[in-house]
Amino acid sequence: MPIDKKFQNSFINVTSRAALSSYFLIGKKDKIGADKAAVDTMRNELNKIEMNGKIVIGEGELDEAPMLYIGENVGTTNGPMFDIAVDPLEGTNFVANDLPGAMSVIAVTNKSNLLGAPETYMNKISANCSEQNVVDLDFSVKKNIYNLAESKNLKPENLTACLLDRPRHKEIINELKKLNVKLKLISDGDVAGALMIINKKYSVDIFLGIGGGPEGVLAAAALDAYNCHFQGRFIFNSNKEKDRAKKMGITNFDKKYELNEIISGDSIFCATGITSGDIVSGIEINKDKFTSETLITHKSLGLKKIIKTEQII
Repeated sequence: MPIDKKFQNSFINVTSRAALSSYFLIGKKDKIGADKAAVDTMRNELNKIEMNGKIVIGEGELDEAPMLYIGENVGTTNGPMFDIAVDPLEGTNFVANDLPGAMSVIAVTNKSNLLGAPETYMNKISANCSEQNVVDLDFSVKKNIYNLAESKNLKPENLTACLLDRPRHKEIINELKKLNVKLKLISDGDVAGALMIINKKYSVDIFLGIGGGPEGVLAAAALDAYNCHFQGRFIFNSNKEKDRAKKMGITNFDKKYELNEIISGDSIFCATGITSGDIVSGIEINKDKFTSETLITHKSLGLKKIIKTEQII
């Protein structure tokens, strides 16, 4: 069932207001405070919407987070039933240190159409190709690059790969260098990293490596609207993590999730810039008003655009 168009503005408002709350803490070296400001505002705005919402990806679990925990109900309770994934502040370090790329992110589906992701790492890969068996988590880096280059009618040295700049990616980075692939290494923000494949203007052909599981699901929500490729596999490093996953209905700990297993049906995705980055510009304030820029997708309506809005603070 399609999500009503009227909810587009509602969710743009949610991420815009959360982004504004974090904006006031840019450069204050207080990433916990910046995150709390975004969380509190996002929760407050969600509770104004005429819906029966349930947080399936949030700021941890009930005993770990007072706001927007997994399983929390949001909305007025009058209206459609939605599953909601949130990252009120993606890039806490970016805000704390006044660096580019911080965003406030939300994804919304009809009930039971969004995979609940535990707070664990995920091995993931995304590329702007819809064909099967071009890139795959189970392929070697070399095979993925050669396949993608062939599908795009390019040479490997004309491809750009984006991944988090982490010691755990040393082998992947070395392999990409051997193939003469151009590298875009990012310090944080792997929702934005995965989304850079959506448009040629970002000059990224493939995103790969290990990042946050919840961030993987959020990125998948947007990539689904662009008909892009995405796969993810959770990484469990302890029995405690496996026990948490079981509570969320995950029993196959080695499963490779295809995009349609992460998100199905209609969806709305919004990512509003806090500090300007590759995807969206940051908050700008002029007297008593603020301007925000949001990437929004609404799958059933084919909406995929960046919207600039001006609101009273």
